[in-house]
Amino acid sequence: MRDGAWLDAQDFPPLDYAVDGLVPEGFSILIGPPKAGKSWLALEVLLAVACGGHALGKVHTGPPRRVLYLALEDGDRRMQDRCRALLDGHPIPELFHYLTRVRPGRLVATMRAFLKRYPDTGLIVVDTLGKVTPPAMPGEGAYQRDYRISGDIKAVADEHPGLTVTALHHDRKAASDDFVDSVSGTHGLAGAADTILVLARKRQAKDALLKVTGRDVPEAEYAVTLAESGRWTLAAANLDEAAELARQRSESEGRSETSMAIVQFVREHPDGVSAKDVANKFGDIAYRYLRRLADDAFITTSKRGWYTPT
Repeated sequence: MRDGAWLDAQDFPPLDYAVDGLVPEGFSILIGPPKAGKSWLALEVLLAVACGGHALGKVHTGPPRRVLYLALEDGDRRMQDRCRALLDGHPIPELFHYLTRVRPGRLVATMRAFLKRYPDTGLIVVDTLGKVTPPAMPGEGAYQRDYRISGDIKAVADEHPGLTVTALHHDRKAASDDFVDSVSGTHGLAGAADTILVLARKRQAKDALLKVTGRDVPEAEYAVTLAESGRWTLAAANLDEAAELARQRSESEGRSETSMAIVQFVREHPDGVSAKDVANKFGDIAYRYLRRLADDAFITTSKRGWYTPT
């Protein structure tokens, strides 16, 4: 047992990040529907960390570090093709290691064996967790099994300061207001994770949201874009601007162009604007839009016929 005096006297080193501000050391889960682009995103991050560059085209990853990709749904040819597509003709970095086969129940042993040989490893990605999930033990329920699996992976990360272990996993088919609930299976998987990332993209769409929450990162959503090459990039110059763009995308989803244009018009007047001024610009239908937007908290009405930004 330790006391407050001991804790107050400690000088802990800052957290290491696989991707600055997004993916800290520890155990993280990347969630998304099948064929949403999770594997492309994971590989892009792995190569950025191994090269010492920028993930998502904009976010710093630090100096080159060794990485391991457990690509359990791929083969050598696909791995080569995807690496070359993402590296734009540059050689595949020597610090990039991969395996395409791990037997169910042998995940932790495989990671520990690799880390014993390469203790300088900065990032391990498991793609996907379902490929190596062992069956439940006798008398073990689904939640207990999921928590045990996540807990075992987290233990590996915790044993190696500075190491990030990220597992890819499919999401639930049912929609949820809380994106943490999108993790397929029980809450046991999410409960043991330090960080949860959700890649939300509609089929055939290029624009997407990367949602992040965790013990050591602020909860946020970032706008990202998928290129024809398979490369994911931040849809703005930095994380702050990508978060603002994500907010705008979320607001506009399910809203008409006129509705969002009115919101933008009100935001351009910090001191407020009259309903008559809005109607002069958008027509008499603006009165109906203003009432709905105020009811949904997109704008605020401080007095009759006067609207201000939220």
